[in-house]
Amino acid sequence: MQIPFYDFSRETSEIGPNIHAALERVISSGAFIMGDELKSFETEFAQSCACTYGVGVASGTDALFLALTAFGIGTGDEVITVSNTFAATVLAILYTGATPVLVDIEETSHLIDVARVEQAVTEKTKAIIPVHLFGTCAEMDGIMEIARRHSLFVLEDACQAHGALYRGRPAGSLGDAAAFSFYPTKNLGAYGDGGLITTKIRDLYEKLLLLRNYGQKDRYRHLMIGYNSRLDEIQAAFLREKLPHLEEWVDKRQKAARVYDEGLGEINLIKPDLAEGSTHAYYLYVLSVDDRDLLRDHLSSKGVQTLIHYPVPIHKQQAFKKVRIHDDLRNAEKRSSQIVSLPLHPWIREDEMSYVIESIREHYR
Repeated sequence: MQIPFYDFSRETSEIGPNIHAALERVISSGAFIMGDELKSFETEFAQSCACTYGVGVASGTDALFLALTAFGIGTGDEVITVSNTFAATVLAILYTGATPVLVDIEETSHLIDVARVEQAVTEKTKAIIPVHLFGTCAEMDGIMEIARRHSLFVLEDACQAHGALYRGRPAGSLGDAAAFSFYPTKNLGAYGDGGLITTKIRDLYEKLLLLRNYGQKDRYRHLMIGYNSRLDEIQAAFLREKLPHLEEWVDKRQKAARVYDEGLGEINLIKPDLAEGSTHAYYLYVLSVDDRDLLRDHLSSKGVQTLIHYPVPIHKQQAFKKVRIHDDLRNAEKRSSQIVSLPLHPWIREDEMSYVIESIREHYR
């Protein structure tokens, strides 16, 4: 069998007519920037996250950067996050002029170690960015307790957590603000780049509206230095059509993940350990094994496409020499050599998963 990591044709076969109708709706309206589609989607997505406000922006990276900017983060400040994340998390901090302070992850998960966060706080610390990696939320109660004790902002990097719950509360509603990406492969993906910031804080919301649109309150009247970072109408219309499917699609991802769990339980070194009321949205199904590269070669020979998210931790990369490492990052480094992402999406078939499982088990016989 040939099993690609993701198959967009199956998605478009399900919702293609709705997507074409959305495109026609926008073209007929003649409004392509900051029109009714964007306003409606911002409201609808914010409500799905149990938030009051949503601000659509050009990408998940911009969502992170503009949220930090709205917090007033800048040169001389420190922001605590992790090294096992997509580069955008740390790039957004660097864009503000602040220093990223990287702490290790928990030994038994891929998520930020709350105890390390507490130890890394200094008088220069202004914010924490917990990354909800692969579709599961970081330990937010502990992080928020630390933040309140030290008067820090908390920005959820929820770019991989659409539809995830933490103790019964949706990702995106847990910190002072949250950044989402709508990269096409995400649980809720556009057909291009896109992002959104959720928050319950009105002052922050109003500042974000200025920042994403050149800093202007009214046309040609600029109140602050702003940026051109707007989620356009066509992508907003596409996302509006897809949003009502999100819960169902996450449910299908979770069911697919259970099939993998049952077939690979004794092989996977790191298994999700969720608190009561928490759910994994399975943006990615990640297997952790000691011979990752050999396994990938074997699966490739069987026609199974795999990916690694992410093979080189941020602190090991040339572009990120300005980061500061707190203590050591031994767990992040160890996991980066073990992880491999298996094909998983709402339309993956049971026979395909059975083939992947059998191919993996064959490798370990």
